Amino acid sequence: MMNGAQSLVKTLLNNGVDTVFANPGTSEMHFVAALDQHTDMNCVLCLFEGGTTGAADGYFRMKRDVAGTLLHLAPGFGNAFANLHNARKAGSGIVNVVGDHATHHQRYESPLKGDILGISHAVSHWTRVSSSAADVALDGSAAVQAARSQNGQISTLVLPADTAWNPASAAAERLGAQEILHRPSPEDIEAAAVRLTTPHAALMIGGSALFGPLRELAGKIASATGCRLLADTLIPRISKGAGTTRLDQLVYPVTPKIAQLKDTSSITLLGTDRPVAFFAYPGKPSVPEPSHCPVMDLCAPTDDIEWTIQSLADAVGVTNKTETQAVPLDLPAIPSGQLSLEKVGLTLAALIPENAIVCNESVTSGFHVIPPTATARPHDLLAGTGGAIGLCLPCATGAAIACPDRKVIALTGDGSAMYTLQSLWTMARENLDITVIVFANRGYQILRDELANVGVESFGQNAQAMFDVENPMLDWVSLAKGHGVPGTRAKDADGFATALSAALSSSGPSLIEVVCPLPA
Repeated sequence: MMNGAQSLVKTLLNNGVDTVFANPGTSEMHFVAALDQHTDMNCVLCLFEGGTTGAADGYFRMKRDVAGTLLHLAPGFGNAFANLHNARKAGSGIVNVVGDHATHHQRYESPLKGDILGISHAVSHWTRVSSSAADVALDGSAAVQAARSQNGQISTLVLPADTAWNPASAAAERLGAQEILHRPSPEDIEAAAVRLTTPHAALMIGGSALFGPLRELAGKIASATGCRLLADTLIPRISKGAGTTRLDQLVYPVTPKIAQLKDTSSITLLGTDRPVAFFAYPGKPSVPEPSHCPVMDLCAPTDDIEWTIQSLADAVGVTNKTETQAVPLDLPAIPSGQLSLEKVGLTLAALIPENAIVCNESVTSGFHVIPPTATARPHDLLAGTGGAIGLCLPCATGAAIACPDRKVIALTGDGSAMYTLQSLWTMARENLDITVIVFANRGYQILRDELANVGVESFGQNAQAMFDVENPMLDWVSLAKGHGVPGTRAKDADGFATALSAALSSSGPSLIEVVCPLPA
């Protein structure tokens, strides 16, 4: 005999889920005990629930398969919400296991009682409450199936404590045949093929078309048709650096984004949603394309991206001999002297190892740091997708666990990193090969910029107090050390180059605090 929790752990393993990012409480103790019986299940403790879901997101982006999270009741699920929002926007598959009070205890107004279903329905694609221990195994298998559906979904299984401790019969096997994703009609493929040959047409790609073989195939479609290849601003994962197919990525600020699309005659969407301004601004449009430019949905992010891009390639006459415009390898010299964000970008571009993973949440600093890396050694870039701050450090954690043989570099602002700095501890405990670079601009610089964008020409003491993170000053070297991660502070370009070289030549986590002013 086994209990419900044991049947669920075995079911997860039967379904190929062997990693759980956990922050458990009392209601999940039987699940913890069941996890303890299976050494083939990788259990990763995160000290904040937002760390569990951010890590599961990063894991899926690189592994292309789901991990589980273990969360404690409604408050724990609420803490996990922001990075689940990011994961949903990224199209990442995650299986949340949320413990609840035992069914007979739920009629009482206990301190941790809350609306778990309300939270779940706001962010999950699939939600189920196990009604008995006998149902837990099949419910778990259905949760994994749902998380893998439509290229990746958020599924949430609520496990009342008594369904975990009561007797169950057996674990469940993997459910059903492989899902058949929606595919566009032959007429839609043909219309897109014709449209892409017209002057100033653009093909905007997303999802799995942004990396690997599908990215190269998209480049061949662009070569065969003469269309412009585009990617949106905030993407889950994109291949960057030498050898990757050239494309234009839309920028964050709305005015230059509009300028990027000024002469575009049509946009065909393949694996991505319509581009839109991050916010509404007085006197500015919500969408960046010209008024005369049609935006056509060929393939939604939840559709069969691989089939669609191959069919489109066939329709436009792509062959094995069709060439693509590839990015050349062009490593800059490592700069010296006074530190600037441009010099940080040049140093990073010179030193990024081949096949590295770069997680970027350095929003304002990244405008200056990321461009020089375009011709660096080939690497993958993971970025924010839902705009909820606090993704970078847990996302890097999950990516490093998914790909232990690859170097991970995490780029984050000091304000963003404070949301989930507990992930440093998990990096240390798991001895993850992550180099964290914190840009200490001493505040939420993006908010200073956005105040100007909405038309506020000046601000005073109260606004300043809500934007800066000074007085007291954040000491990232001490914060890193306190979480078990060695840290150093770079105050000039030579010091940054030395610190980055040392971090990338060693294994395990490290942190570099970059102190330099933002360009005027």
